[in-house]
Amino acid sequence: MTRQEIEEQVKKFMVEELELEAAKIIPEAKLKEDIGVDSLDFVDIVVIVEKEFGFKIVPEEMKGVETFAQFCDYIERKLQQKE
Repeated sequence: MTRQEIEEQVKKFMVEELELEAAKIIPEAKLKEDIGVDSLDFVDIVVIVEKEFGFKIVPEEMKGVETFAQFCDYIERKLQQKE
């Protein structure tokens, strides 16, 4: 899966499942402050990522992940480890 495909898939579920504004979901946008992801959304994201990408999000590994781009970086790294 390419980086672009990861970004598109994550953006799609954030808009469709979490009803977040597509225009706000840009690489440098902060998940909480700019996009509006709250703690309940994050629980949903964990479930969706597990289903869509086939791995579990480890909370300790998410430290320092603040932006959409960093979140996609995390997913990309996890997918590469899985290969």
